[in-house]
Amino acid sequence: MKTLYLSYDGMTDPLGQSQVLPYLIGLSSKKGNEFTLISFEKRERYFSQKEFIDKICIDHNIKWVPLFYTKRPPVLSTLFDVYKMKHTAKKLHQHINFELIHCRSYISALVGLGFKRRYDIPFLFDMRGFWADERVDGGLWNLKNPVFRKIYNYFKHKEIQFLQESCAVVSLTYAGKNEMRKWEKDKKLLFSPISVIPCCTDLKAFPLVDRHQQAIDLGYIGSLGTWYLLNEMLSYFKVYQRNFPNATFHFLTKDNPSLILEKAKLLGIKESSILIEEAARKEIPEKIKNWKASVFFIKSSYSKMASSPVKQGELMAMGIPVFCNSGVGDTDRIINTYQSGILIDELNEIAYEKSLVQLENTNFEASKIREGAKTYFSLENGINAYLKIYDSLSK
Repeated sequence: MKTLYLSYDGMTDPLGQSQVLPYLIGLSSKKGNEFTLISFEKRERYFSQKEFIDKICIDHNIKWVPLFYTKRPPVLSTLFDVYKMKHTAKKLHQHINFELIHCRSYISALVGLGFKRRYDIPFLFDMRGFWADERVDGGLWNLKNPVFRKIYNYFKHKEIQFLQESCAVVSLTYAGKNEMRKWEKDKKLLFSPISVIPCCTDLKAFPLVDRHQQAIDLGYIGSLGTWYLLNEMLSYFKVYQRNFPNATFHFLTKDNPSLILEKAKLLGIKESSILIEEAARKEIPEKIKNWKASVFFIKSSYSKMASSPVKQGELMAMGIPVFCNSGVGDTDRIINTYQSGILIDELNEIAYEKSLVQLENTNFEASKIREGAKTYFSLENGINAYLKIYDSLSK
């Protein structure tokens, strides 16, 4: 099948390298799958990593067509990028004659829907969460502003069209799928088949390691950004440190260290107990192998029921238990099913103390946590799930 894969995320971004390329590599190795990939790259990252991504794509017979991401001005920049994506896709189609368009998230789906209507090419809506609601819940779109309110309503209208007119839908979570089934019932509509494929993990890249010599008590991996609750995570560490005075909190992030250190100082946490590093993706397993546990607190909201934290599968693959707040995607069910961490119901000191008592009374087995990752987050399983969708469309 000649497939055009559209991504508004860049392949030189960590997300592209963990949640796009591994799937395409796996799918392209299957007989008959040919991929053309359009992505939007940040200039600085593109020029520093172009050769690296080029080699990956060439080695796996993926035709990569990078375009530059436009950041400003707001709204107009996105419209310009949609135009570039559509124009480039149209030119490529004239030469390649695509049989399927795989659309990652909503911006790409705008182009996929247009192609479906104009050329009768099926498109796969790989939704990656409730994007329009995330923009509101994350404070990026203030609905009191008539411009953002109009944009939000536009995408919610398009969302229904994507769900109806795509050949198939991929949700990251069962919670998200169940919510969409409610929409379908309430609106008396018929949606396309919905499959659940979480953010999967390459188990070979995140191996199980000897967990008997942990040197770091707590760790956090990834950007802090809009959704991750830094103050609350540092407050948790402060309670942790009261119980374990020599504890260290290791941040593996590309964010500015001063952001973390300033907030830690305000909470009375000594700088000497905070370790901050950044790392290339291939360096991450070595950096986190000595963590006793990892913590991530995510802002709980309506849109987060459709989210699957990439870090959860990676940590589980290495046998590292996680402390996280409840009510985000399928994380509650995953932790309870695979005994892979501790859920914290409320973000306050009482709940934090309770979790530490639970930690002392729980014997986490790294091998069992990894088995949970193998069952639920395996990249191989994810590739096979996509392949099943592709095969159903080629018949």
